[in-house]
Amino acid sequence: MSGATTAAYFARRAAQKERVRILYRCALKDTLNWAVHRHLFYQDASGLREKFEANKHVEDLDTIDKMIAAGEATYNKWRHPDPYIVPWAPGGSKFTRNPVPPSGIEILYDYGKEEND
Repeated sequence: MSGATTAAYFARRAAQKERVRILYRCALKDTLNWAVHRHLFYQDASGLREKFEANKHVEDLDTIDKMIAAGEATYNKWRHPDPYIVPWAPGGSKFTRNPVPPSGIEILYDYGKEEND
């Protein structure tokens, strides 16, 4: 292999590893949306990990690309329609419930103090 071919190979492998990592994390987080209890989540997470580990030995770049595309299609097909969102995160029920006051407004925290001049 020449230097350019080797660099292209390693760049493609790095991109594939990143796509697999992102796919695994997204699928794992989505598994939490489907599992009602933690003990069910742990079983599903173990099964998901086994699916990824079963194809760890594949070396052909085109086969890996096809497997990643198939995994992403399966993930998009089985995504949860109503994912859990932490209440205070963007999209959550408590997000910006108590927004920061606009600039120029002063808040005084001296409740009950009387000024006696």
